Amino acid sequence: MYPSNIRQRIANNELLLSSSMFSREPHIAAAIFQTGPDWTWIDQEHSPWGTEAIGMIAIMARQHGVAGVIRVPWNTPGDIKKAYDVGAVGVMVPQVDNPDEVRDAIRYAKYPPLGERGIAPWFAATMGLTGQDIIDNANKETILCLQMESVEAYERLDETLAIQDFEVLVVGPADLSASLGVPGQLHHSKVETIMSDVAQKMKSSGKALCSTFADPADSRRWIGEGYRMMNVSSCLALGTIETKRIFAELREEFGTPPAG
Repeated sequence: MYPSNIRQRIANNELLLSSSMFSREPHIAAAIFQTGPDWTWIDQEHSPWGTEAIGMIAIMARQHGVAGVIRVPWNTPGDIKKAYDVGAVGVMVPQVDNPDEVRDAIRYAKYPPLGERGIAPWFAATMGLTGQDIIDNANKETILCLQMESVEAYERLDETLAIQDFEVLVVGPADLSASLGVPGQLHHSKVETIMSDVAQKMKSSGKALCSTFADPADSRRWIGEGYRMMNVSSCLALGTIETKRIFAELREEFGTPPAG
């Protein structure tokens, strides 16, 4: 059912790398999956796509042995349920600020008896599975990723980590910087101090610690600090950066100025 085996890999403390999904087009998704990510960040919070536009991408991810993680717009039962039902292996919930909101997300994400998620796994037939296959295995094979993006969430982190039945904590440096009064300054000492402290607190939690950065150098640094689940930019961004570099080198080598 879940060829990525991501729950076991989290338990093994393996490095799990992602690239952001920047398109709803299946042929682009296929190209991204061929780069070899362990999981992929499929965004609904800040992108214009609805669940119907990305469901096939989540199924394709499974077919490529990749854990498709859909970040839903908000901590609501309808958004979370639909993301899993179209085939996401993981659901990421933004701006989870306190233990009550953590418990809400768990209720929305897990089938009974752990939660209250309604049963209708739409993707099962597409994968050649039965609905009962999903019902029997989803609670132990899917992941729930909760974003810590505020001072309140950080101050109540110990309470949050004491709660069972979510698998990944995601530190969002951009919104965290805003909550700290330094919006957009991802490398401000206030942000980095919290990120380092969270890494220390997470060491014995049994949960994966995740973040995302546009610059691979930043990703490398924080992986070294203990962030074992990392989204490294996107294939679009990295590809365009490399293309710009190649163009500049060729123009310099052959003495041709850029167009315009």
